Amino acid sequence: MRPTRPTRPLRTGTAAALLAALLFALLPTAPAAAEPAPKVALSQSEGGKGGELTVSGSGWKPGALLMLLICGQSAPGKGVIGGTNSCANTDGRAATVDAKGAFSQKLPIAEPPKPCPCVVHVAGVTGQQDSVDVGFTVAGHPTAPLPEPAGGGRLAVLATVRLEGSSGVLVWFGAPARREVVFTVGNLGQTPVKDPVFEVGSSHGVFSPQYEERQWRGTLAPGRKALIRLPVELTAGAHGDYQVSVRYGGKVLVEQPWGVGRPWGVTLFWLLLAVVVPAALFRIGMAVVDRTRPAGRRRQRPRQHQHRAPDRAPVPVPPATAGDEPTAVLPWFTPHSAPSENSPTTKGQS
Repeated sequence: MRPTRPTRPLRTGTAAALLAALLFALLPTAPAAAEPAPKVALSQSEGGKGGELTVSGSGWKPGALLMLLICGQSAPGKGVIGGTNSCANTDGRAATVDAKGAFSQKLPIAEPPKPCPCVVHVAGVTGQQDSVDVGFTVAGHPTAPLPEPAGGGRLAVLATVRLEGSSGVLVWFGAPARREVVFTVGNLGQTPVKDPVFEVGSSHGVFSPQYEERQWRGTLAPGRKALIRLPVELTAGAHGDYQVSVRYGGKVLVEQPWGVGRPWGVTLFWLLLAVVVPAALFRIGMAVVDRTRPAGRRRQRPRQHQHRAPDRAPVPVPPATAGDEPTAVLPWFTPHSAPSENSPTTKGQS
């Protein structure tokens, strides 16, 4: 019987390499390096109305459009409690992030409509819609403690968002378009939420939403859900692609696109006006010219010609003698050319 050849043992280095490869395959893949969080820095922490400060930042998405505002009733970590209604919106500034994710923009110091504590609120309008709040003191502006939170309830959207309603005939002529944003929320917290106040806003293009408060009447117990209906309305003549946003507690819950058709009735009205007005002005101008031109050059209406018989010379009639009867005179003969006995006619004579 032929003896079997003993198996050659694996080398120590090869076995170690195989074991390392097996362990590497079994280990979970390490997550990719997280992008740096956006940062904001101020050139000064306090200033009075009428002054100016420089706001700079880094770690933002290149090419993003940012909105810079000074807001009252706010604090870093708690956000802008009153929404953009607590900010000096008319004195805000926009900034564009460069290719390296940085920006620098001067911001005028203005007093917000709400008392301090105040922050410089930097929020993305397009692309990366992050927000950063940096504490800032507006010198001479009133201060007040921040309002207490409404409760420990936490609302979350549980179903698909939709817009309900239709446009009437008046919207075709530029009337404001109206809809209802409908969604279902659930209370994921430990305490009930009573009469929650939502913020509804609409944005068009690169502009940030302008929010308005809408209060929902009712109490939402922990673990329960409710159907929310909130009205939303655009400005007169608005058309194009809009986005409806609903915010609660400083966080956006709902974003729903809304396409609004062009009010063609307004366009038709202006086209008709462009045709009717020039025609009316032309007729008025022609009437004025006709009345102001000289009398000899005025246009006269054509008169109907009356046919009159040509005037004939009166035929002399000889005086009648006594005893003679008046001789009838034909109109185409004169008294001296009429035929008589002394001068018979030659008709029929050869």
